[in-house]
Amino acid sequence: MVYYCFPQGRHKALTMSYDDGRRADERLLALFNQHGIKGTFHLNSGLFGEGDRITAQEVPALYKGHEVSVHTQSHPTMARCPQEQIVHEIVEDRKALERLLRVPVRGMSYPNGSYNRGMKQLLPALGMEYARTVQTTGGFGMPDDWLEWQGTCHHNQRLLEHTDAFLKLHKRQYLYLMYVWGHSYEFDNDNNWELMERFCEMAGGHEEIWYATNIEVVHYMKACEQLRVSATLDFAYNPSVQSVWLEVGGRIIEVPGGQLVEFTG
Repeated sequence: MVYYCFPQGRHKALTMSYDDGRRADERLLALFNQHGIKGTFHLNSGLFGEGDRITAQEVPALYKGHEVSVHTQSHPTMARCPQEQIVHEIVEDRKALERLLRVPVRGMSYPNGSYNRGMKQLLPALGMEYARTVQTTGGFGMPDDWLEWQGTCHHNQRLLEHTDAFLKLHKRQYLYLMYVWGHSYEFDNDNNWELMERFCEMAGGHEEIWYATNIEVVHYMKACEQLRVSATLDFAYNPSVQSVWLEVGGRIIEVPGGQLVEFTG
């Protein structure tokens, strides 16, 4: 039996997703960094510095080691917008973030959770490889549609119960992904920072968990799908740049980028 694994042969991954770029991101990032958790932060470049929002100048240093992603330029309700407005909002936000960070920005979350089928069809041409919704599944499966990516839970939806269930998962025939989303300022509004502190203490620092940004999950799974496995299931060629890990007959095998690896011997 040949199974895809997460990096280093893991079968569990954790990713976080937080919107709007408000000042409370500083405290949230400090917690993530303390516990080795990685997150994706969806920012509105047209609103930088307004009210308690992070300024453009702060972005590169503050979010270092995490992913910065599109949340549109000015946070409109996108399903009400004409296509021209949608294109403008996404592309201008992407341009601004890429100018700041000097890395390709390839994902987003839908502002106000608003999207429709026509908007989704536009996204690949705008460079978007994933888009997160506000709907959640309560589960730990991989998404069927990267452009309609539903998380496990918002952090106010029984977060610690979900975390406890995730940590107890052990069946290696599955890939498990826990995906938590929210807004950092909600912890200030709800006066419940202890919830995220407890979560990070529970979820961080586990050798068996891959801690990844949203785009790292997407790119890794796409690399898995690009793997060329022989019809006889005894070797594989990896045409991508990054390594892919497989479980073959109970053994963990790394297939480095650009290499062919035999499963026997």
